[in-house]
Amino acid sequence: MKEPATNPLGMTSPASQLIRRRYSCRTYLPEPIAAAQQRRLIEFMAADAAGPLGSQARFALLAAAPGDASALKRLGTYGFIKGATGFIVGAVRRAPNDLEDYGYLLERVVLTATGLDLGTCWLGGTFTRSSFVRRFGGLRRGETMPAVVSVGLIGDDGSERIREREEGSRRLPSSELFFERGFDEPLDLGRAGAYAEALEAVRTAPSATNKQPWRIVRDGAFWHFYLRRTKGYGKGSALFTVLRIADLQRVDLGIAMCHFELVAREYDAAGSWGVRDPGIPLPGQDTEYVVTWMAGA
Repeated sequence: MKEPATNPLGMTSPASQLIRRRYSCRTYLPEPIAAAQQRRLIEFMAADAAGPLGSQARFALLAAAPGDASALKRLGTYGFIKGATGFIVGAVRRAPNDLEDYGYLLERVVLTATGLDLGTCWLGGTFTRSSFVRRFGGLRRGETMPAVVSVGLIGDDGSERIREREEGSRRLPSSELFFERGFDEPLDLGRAGAYAEALEAVRTAPSATNKQPWRIVRDGAFWHFYLRRTKGYGKGSALFTVLRIADLQRVDLGIAMCHFELVAREYDAAGSWGVRDPGIPLPGQDTEYVVTWMAGA
């Protein structure tokens, strides 16, 4: 296998290393984010606003000022986050693949923050959307705010990382996530070449309550991404409808796309995204085609 090439995020660490370093940090130090770190995040967000499937998003950093570390306490996270002095917020214009693009773009920001030695945590159903929308300056017509990310100086004693590693060990094996030509034949990772690392980056990607809703079928040069829905999540869920929570498993699919592409490109495996349903028989009504990575395109 080739050695990794330059990081597409422009960071000194390879994307695969940043993916391994990232974890769901819920406890932060009270110190504000340094000005240089804030500037790097803001510059990256401003330059990376178009998703691979055509959706337009915009992002902002809500950061506490020096001497006012408690300024963001009124932004509700239901006690899930402790001491964050920053939040990455965003909005995406409604479109057929808006949530996938949003997850893809925001995970690139998350990994950039990881490269700046900042802790982050995705918040989908555990934040008070109205308060974040107000601090964001409101939504434009046709926009939605599917999720936000807490960010700041890591304040845990290492126990959160240990817990996440333990949770990660219980994630689904590759044989239940990645397939060859159809859903009946698990993919042999030993024959995946440079894509073996990209697939592992997908397997370990964050998802709502670690449900890992992505499935991938390789068919020659095409890598078809599918969403396997968890009962009670997203589309058709009464709870999600009442609470106005976004279809988070579609956001998760976008995060998986981000990890796959970054690591594939890191190993010089070029390609591009497109929607071209191959018509492969589905394993059930809970599974739907989303997008294809076309290797070499």
